[in-house]
Amino acid sequence: MRATGFPLLLLLATTVGATPVLAQAKKDAKAPPAAGNEVRYFTSVGGIMDDQADTILKETRSGGKVTGAVLDVCFPAIGNADRKDRFIATLTVDGAKLTGTTQTNEGKQPVMINLTRKASSGGVSFDGKVTIGNTTSNISSADNSDISEKEFKEGQDADDQIIAAPSDYTTASPEAVAVRIKPEGVADFVNTLRGQNLEVSLSSLLPSCTELRKGEQVLHFNIDPERAAEFVAGMKTNPSVITAGWTSGKLDMERTVRFAATDWRDGGRLSRERLAQTLSAAIAKALSATALPPVWNDSNGELKLAFKRPNAALPGLGLVQTITFSTMVAADKPGGSDKLLLWVGYPTIATTDESAGQKLKLADAADSGGEESMPVDEGDTLSAVARELKAQRWDSENSAWK
Repeated sequence: MRATGFPLLLLLATTVGATPVLAQAKKDAKAPPAAGNEVRYFTSVGGIMDDQADTILKETRSGGKVTGAVLDVCFPAIGNADRKDRFIATLTVDGAKLTGTTQTNEGKQPVMINLTRKASSGGVSFDGKVTIGNTTSNISSADNSDISEKEFKEGQDADDQIIAAPSDYTTASPEAVAVRIKPEGVADFVNTLRGQNLEVSLSSLLPSCTELRKGEQVLHFNIDPERAAEFVAGMKTNPSVITAGWTSGKLDMERTVRFAATDWRDGGRLSRERLAQTLSAAIAKALSATALPPVWNDSNGELKLAFKRPNAALPGLGLVQTITFSTMVAADKPGGSDKLLLWVGYPTIATTDESAGQKLKLADAADSGGEESMPVDEGDTLSAVARELKAQRWDSENSAWK
């Protein structure tokens, strides 16, 4: 008995002494880590201003409990729907109740928020009222999912990418340039562009909700590709400009060919008239049509090519189709190159009665409420142009010229 008593007592003492420690270890393993505040975002809360509002609800949580909330709402301004108004309200959290008051940034409209938050297995629901000025929105938004702060910021940064120095024009369009500036400086900046030979995107003059939140607005321009690099370089020295470069535009690689620049330059500049006549002849042959005079747009560098041919589907009526292509020629990278790109847009068509005597008044399907206008048979136009210019076509599968 003595031989086994001491080991038994030692075992009992060790077991009893360890029990609280083991129990605490098990308890700690199940409990969530004692972390600091966590920030989460809801970006799809609906119901405000007849669902025309862009709404973001930011929550701060501690241990899974909501300790703070901020409601950021951007919406068409009352009395001027083309512009955006916005308010940011810090909400008082009282259990499931979220309340707050503020006023809108532009219209100075009073705002009152009274929401109830309820979590469930399907997400989080928000119910209540948001009043802006004299307009009250009844909110009943169910099953909202939240995202992390990292995911939210990535979504905001995805808009309006500007490439300051693209290696080539496979990721940006040669005529499409853009600048990023502070929204409050837009009017003064745009006024400095008066008289310049370029086109300003009207829609970009009005800041989006994302731009208002970021405090940076992107203005878009179309400019002759041969002048784009000079324009961008000048914008980079402008104190009002945060970023300048190229962005997405007309270029569609599936309708673009690349060819040697040597035969199409004269004194370092594009031989516009010779290239236009060559393209007109090649396309006219492919369409079995008669070419009309080419027209260059000096502001954006676009070349309009138009062709006429009888409407073969309706013989004997004297109907004539006018088929028009928008095209663009540019070096295949900023700053010039020994290769040129030619983009040929999808054609448009207009049918007119050119018979003698009384004329038919025609309406296409789009004008008369039909689903779509008649398709344009462009035949092998792109292939004909590529053959004439000894050009390469784009291989979309391998993202390379072939």
